[in-house]
Amino acid sequence: MDLTHFNEEGRAHMVEVSQKEDTKRTAIARGRIKMKSETINRIKAGLIEKGDVLSVAQVGAIMAAKKTSDLIPMCHNIFITGADIRFNILEDSVEVEAEVKTVGKTGVEMEALTAVSLACLTIYDMCKAIDKDMVIDNIRLIKKTGGKSGEYMRKEGKVISINRSDKKGVIKEPIGSGLFIEDYGLENDAHSGNWHRQVSLLALESFEKMKNQGVEGLTPGVFAENITTEGIVLHELPVGTRLKIGETIQEVTQIGKACHTGCVISQKVGKCVMPLEGIFTRVIKGGIIKEGDSIEVI
Repeated sequence: MDLTHFNEEGRAHMVEVSQKEDTKRTAIARGRIKMKSETINRIKAGLIEKGDVLSVAQVGAIMAAKKTSDLIPMCHNIFITGADIRFNILEDSVEVEAEVKTVGKTGVEMEALTAVSLACLTIYDMCKAIDKDMVIDNIRLIKKTGGKSGEYMRKEGKVISINRSDKKGVIKEPIGSGLFIEDYGLENDAHSGNWHRQVSLLALESFEKMKNQGVEGLTPGVFAENITTEGIVLHELPVGTRLKIGETIQEVTQIGKACHTGCVISQKVGKCVMPLEGIFTRVIKGGIIKEGDSIEVI
């Protein structure tokens, strides 16, 4: 790929974009700031002396998105049509997601990344009096749309747990690793068979949403998913997407499903995220999948 940020003399310059067409463009970026559980609890309780941490971080992130061209030397000054900052409070960190939109000749990836960075820095500034050990990391682009290069989605993730049950409608138990059989599913699992929902997957990020709503006792398999994942927005993958998971290749066949009221899962957790954010696949190529294996969108 040719880099375009150099002129004929080999020096940096701002790329000329007037010949490009205006298109709708979106960028989503994420990052996190790790901290002590005591700091998390004080943020939740509103006990940080400087004020409402996440509200201030949200405003700061939006301001940063609008000022990106003042901070990054070769960025164009972009008219932003929308910016949304979301937070996910975990036990030992706060995850930040920024979604920035525009209609123009160049993308808003840097605006989204800058927004996440500034949100994390603001959280650090608000909380540094009680926790100087906070660490900001894993800031990355998740998705972008529009422009000549089209859509991009980050192709990374990992397996957190392999889960199995011998009956339907019950919680699955982690088994460490499992054999996934071509055009069948997980060996000895009740949901396997010659149909389109051979394997179910749910992201750990969906678990955290439920935890933030006060649902307790959530562990891998509790939503009857065969594979608990981390790092990929599963429910945004189009049907037909193929995933390389461990030794296997699987194809997405369905996003979400109808909820079965009164099942053991709903009785235990009270509500279920699987109908909205769980996905289902069929096994194209069989093999072993174990905890810690990588997940790649292919």
